[in-house]
Amino acid sequence: MLQTPIIISIVVALVLIVGIIAIAASQKKLPPGPPTRQIPGTPPAPKDVHDQEADTAGRGSTGVAVEERPAEPGGPTTVAPGEPVEEAVEAPEVAVPLDIPESPRTRMARLRARLAGSNNALARGLLMLLSSDKLDEETWEDFEDTLLTSDLGVGPTTELVEKLRTRLRVEGISEPSQAAAALREELVALVDPTLDRSLNVDRNGALPAVVMVVGVNGTGKTTTCGKLARVLVADDKDVLLGAADTFRAAAVEQLATWGDRVGVPTVRGAEGADPASVAFDAVAKGIEQEVDVVLIDTAGRLHTKTGLMDELGKVKRVVEKKAPVGEVLLVLDATTGQNGLTQARVFAQEVGITGIVLTKLDGSAKGGIVIQVQRELGVPVKLIGLGEGVDDLAPFDAESFVDALLEPATR
Repeated sequence: MLQTPIIISIVVALVLIVGIIAIAASQKKLPPGPPTRQIPGTPPAPKDVHDQEADTAGRGSTGVAVEERPAEPGGPTTVAPGEPVEEAVEAPEVAVPLDIPESPRTRMARLRARLAGSNNALARGLLMLLSSDKLDEETWEDFEDTLLTSDLGVGPTTELVEKLRTRLRVEGISEPSQAAAALREELVALVDPTLDRSLNVDRNGALPAVVMVVGVNGTGKTTTCGKLARVLVADDKDVLLGAADTFRAAAVEQLATWGDRVGVPTVRGAEGADPASVAFDAVAKGIEQEVDVVLIDTAGRLHTKTGLMDELGKVKRVVEKKAPVGEVLLVLDATTGQNGLTQARVFAQEVGITGIVLTKLDGSAKGGIVIQVQRELGVPVKLIGLGEGVDDLAPFDAESFVDALLEPATR
């Protein structure tokens, strides 16, 4: 009988242990506390079936989530309590930088340095003259030959040599520095600083100034147009470009690229379109937009092709039905020498040249073409170019030009 109480005690103990275990287990499965407010930026609660269907509408057919566009500036946003509010700020539009050329004085100084560094014939002739122990007939003949090779021309060369010989003899000049000064003065007189070298780019009442750029193939007409537009824009001129070189698609694109760089519009036609029609449209557009200058790039043509030269005359006549052509600039390659003078004569007869743009002067040992063209045609050199750089175009100045030619010999 004693065993019965023991068994009962064991059973009671087991019941107590099981009860304690059951209570502990029930405490681990307590229900969640009261719901808390969802804070933006924390993971959302699991969605029920209806939520999942709604979300599917924002997904692609493959089930991949479609990336949403950022909220528009100023649109509604959700901010967590206590979190600082950041206002959306629109990024300012970044303007496309435009090319701004150097000042005319800076460009002329740099071009003068480039020209002075070239091996030009005039400087060689002066070195020959100054290095001689005596100025005999043979020395003067050699000096004259050197000037002729610089494309100075027979007439200007003879005139220069005779004046210089007379001056050195009469004034008793024997010092090299004095001879150099005398030569400089005579050369400046030949280049003629009294010629009007200004560009006619002022508006004519309600009409824009019209500038035609002409020349043979390969002289750099289109590049000259672009560089000139760049210079005019820097002078606060409103410019419009007319791409009338319709026979060469690359010329149209090249001119339009120049226009984009300096913020100037370009009027163009279809490839092979009538150049006169494109030029006419460009001037009409210039009148409509009230621009200051319309620059017309024409197709390069050999001066020996009569039909093409007649077409150039037609372009000018058609343009003048809308506005007068104030400038016809002939672009000449300085390396062509005497052939350049022949070109100038034909273009002058056909379209009436008002000025010369002399390019590639740094690649030539010749500079006399400047004097010869001016003397024969009575047309001034208005601009010179010495390279492919965007600022390698500057107004022509007689004294600076002569100084640059003679600088290697007077250092």
